Amino acid sequence: MKPKEDTYLSYKISARKEFEAVFSHFYYAENKSEHTITKTLLPSFQTIMVFNFGTQAFLVSKQKTKIEVDKCIVLGPIKSAFEYSLPPDSNILVANFKGDAFYRFFGRALLSNHLPVHPDEVMEENCFTHLWFQLNSIDSTEEKVDHILNFCKSYLNQQNTTSHLLANFRSDTMNSIKSIAEETKQTERNIQLIHKRHFGFSAKEVNRYHRFSKAIELIQKTDLSKEKVNWFEIIDQCGYYDQSQLIHDFKHFINLSPKNYLKFQQDICRAGE
Repeated sequence: MKPKEDTYLSYKISARKEFEAVFSHFYYAENKSEHTITKTLLPSFQTIMVFNFGTQAFLVSKQKTKIEVDKCIVLGPIKSAFEYSLPPDSNILVANFKGDAFYRFFGRALLSNHLPVHPDEVMEENCFTHLWFQLNSIDSTEEKVDHILNFCKSYLNQQNTTSHLLANFRSDTMNSIKSIAEETKQTERNIQLIHKRHFGFSAKEVNRYHRFSKAIELIQKTDLSKEKVNWFEIIDQCGYYDQSQLIHDFKHFINLSPKNYLKFQQDICRAGE
């Protein structure tokens, strides 16, 4: 008998152009080794749907609660880091919803951090269980993704005009809530409620995350074999008041100090866009 290849396979698959506003990407991971592999997923403020096709994988929440992944679960928006473990012969396919896409499918956003639900629980029919059986009979990961996209077409609702403005707002200096309220002649409170209802988090929460995410990007661009991370430059470029605020954000989102993050980078996955 040929021995098992001692590898962990993982890669991203981009969504087709017509779905670029719906899914940031799909992520596939497979454990071909003889040992359980545990990774940490960084917060992304995205809602994710996980399809499990091999040995039962499991997630570990911030509260150290072990969550088994049977066929399919949904969780998010991912506001803080959590661990996931893939035992030998396990493989998962993860759909990463973008912006208000989950709301457009299900008519509501998940509002509790990392609380997993089966997608059939938020639909009136057991279509996702049926989808899993269809996907399980398809060998190619790329064909699985195409099948998911084709399946989703009939369930995707048109995007709300205000949600579209919120999802596409880009400014480091202007307040999205205030700007869009003025543009649409609505109250700021109404825009805040739409943001929370359609995205599952507030504009204030995601602004803090974007600051932290920018710090992560700058760290990842640093060639640690040649130079040290310039923390003061990161503080300045990301808009932090001081080093303590930077440390506070790292502990809030990933429960690690910036320096400890450097030590564990190889075991950390970033969903991102």
